[in-house]
Amino acid sequence: MRDAMSAAPVGDDVFGDDPTVNELQHRVAALLGKAAALYVPSGTMANQLALRCQTQHGDEVILHAKSHIYNYESAGAAALSGVQARPLDSSDGALDPAAIIAAVHDGADPHLAPTRLVCTENTHNGCGGVVVPAQNAAAIGAVARPRGLRMHLDGARLFNAAVASGSAPSALAAEFDTVSVCFSKGLGAPIGSVLAGDAVALSRAHRFRKMFGGGMRQAGVVAAAALFALDHNVQRLADDHRRARTLADELAALPDVQPHYGPASTNLVYFSLSPGHPLAEPDDRGAPRLVARLAARGVLITGSPSRLRAVTHLDVDDDALGHAVAAFRAELGGVGG
Repeated sequence: MRDAMSAAPVGDDVFGDDPTVNELQHRVAALLGKAAALYVPSGTMANQLALRCQTQHGDEVILHAKSHIYNYESAGAAALSGVQARPLDSSDGALDPAAIIAAVHDGADPHLAPTRLVCTENTHNGCGGVVVPAQNAAAIGAVARPRGLRMHLDGARLFNAAVASGSAPSALAAEFDTVSVCFSKGLGAPIGSVLAGDAVALSRAHRFRKMFGGGMRQAGVVAAAALFALDHNVQRLADDHRRARTLADELAALPDVQPHYGPASTNLVYFSLSPGHPLAEPDDRGAPRLVARLAARGVLITGSPSRLRAVTHLDVDDDALGHAVAAFRAELGGVGG
């Protein structure tokens, strides 16, 4: 990947003449079955551009209560687009079409913010990395379209969903007006996401990318990493999923470990420790003491006292997975610890 970055032909992407960025945008648009695409520095920016280019200040956006857009983008929807979020919840990342119908405001009542956009996420991080089936998107579209609503997919881990489900990315993206995909997660690039969609929306997104500070110059250097990832790192996501299932099974066998969300669906493993366990107590940074204890053994996880997260990725091979399992056993008293 670094060799590809070094050899990338570059131009000035602010003026649209970086050939490597243009190649990435054309390729992602084709992969997702969309007319246009725009390269941006981060997944958060891609999602926020999708909101900004498809809403007006004072509009309302329906999304999942555990979604990244709602919880982990620093209130960007309110601060950058001036929109109100209406969260709907579920345990599996799907949105109930009946709940969407009940939540939609058509703008006739001046007391109520008009609904303009429905956002979903796939895979759904906050629900354990679960793959949300394309049937749910189709069911949402069936109630959203007649009501004049547009649809955005936060597909930061869309390629994980495609590999896990055996579906083409374009099939998972088909129902949506805009789709974001991220290259700095399982695909292993150092930076970058792409927002894809129809030409009108992406033209507006291009303007707002400039406004949000996302214009880059010789961005082909980093876009080349994303192209390399598409060529080499998509199908190998299945290895991450296999290792995540192994890790989840090993953790479930340890005393005082409480798995969340059932078996690992993709590459995310969530769990907590039994209440009162000494390593569940927060340290001075608010993280369970287990996090620092594992870090001292070369195993990095994140989380809070209520939920911990371990992620498998291309830098975790079978030997590294074995090392991680041994570290968990050593700290939590499992067989072999």
